[in-house]
Amino acid sequence: MTPREFLEILHTAEKLKDTPRHCTTSKGRTESVAEHSWRITLMAFLLQDEYPDLDMNKVIQMCIIHDLGECFTGDIPVFKKTEADRNREEELLSAWVKQLPEGTSKRMQSLYEEMEALETREAKLYKALDMLEALIQHNESPLSTWEDHEYELQKVYGHDAVSHDSWLKELRQAVLEDTLQKIEAGK
Repeated sequence: MTPREFLEILHTAEKLKDTPRHCTTSKGRTESVAEHSWRITLMAFLLQDEYPDLDMNKVIQMCIIHDLGECFTGDIPVFKKTEADRNREEELLSAWVKQLPEGTSKRMQSLYEEMEALETREAKLYKALDMLEALIQHNESPLSTWEDHEYELQKVYGHDAVSHDSWLKELRQAVLEDTLQKIEAGK
């Protein structure tokens, strides 16, 4: 990879710093996609001792790249994203990845295929962290920023993504407890 190619990749990825997500921070500022990606990466790093038999470097890589497609489409909340939106994001991301330097392109394609298949424990962990981070951030955001449907979504979202793992189920339960306390305190 040449320095120019490296810079061009970074310039594309930088768009995630200015791509807003649906959720806000604890101070009510709109969160960026880059902030979300950073925190699920931190989550994976922090869980290395909980999952010593997993390739956590791979999980961290999945977390880092998982939303790069949003450089091209922006963030569309899961409850608004259509199949057409998903297909467009996948097409644009795939075209970009294919034009990257060969080694980088092959590594990314391989990771995206594994993430999409959701068959490995690493891919399942990445996906669970992605969903759980959104729930955790939502609990940290002011209740005044929640849409009406999010009160229920916050209670049910992500349970299927953690069903394969006891530690993740415990974490999801703790997040649910925080949700219920937040809702109760806001009444």
